[in-house]
Amino acid sequence: MAHYRASESKREQFRRYLEKSGVVDTITNVLVALYEDPDKPNNALEFIKLHLGAAGPEPTDIEALRMELADLQEKCNLLLEENKELRNRLMQYEPSPDEGAAE
Repeated sequence: MAHYRASESKREQFRRYLEKSGVVDTITNVLVALYEDPDKPNNALEFIKLHLGAAGPEPTDIEALRMELADLQEKCNLLLEENKELRNRLMQYEPSPDEGAAE
């Protein structure tokens, strides 16, 4: 009998934890939205994922983000090269702070 009460106590603690952290309210709200939706979706799990924010980006969004990332990486590399080149040109005309202090 004591084992049953200990298990129930853990269950009650977990339930309070879920309520306190807002999980119960959030899940309830999503299920209510699904219940009240006049056009029930074919895939209820996808509906829940979408409303909980667990659904990932669309494949078209992923491809657009990949292309943007590649463009930005290329631009960053070009800017780094330009920065390096400009520093080298600047060093031809101005001594570095270390060399100026030694004179």
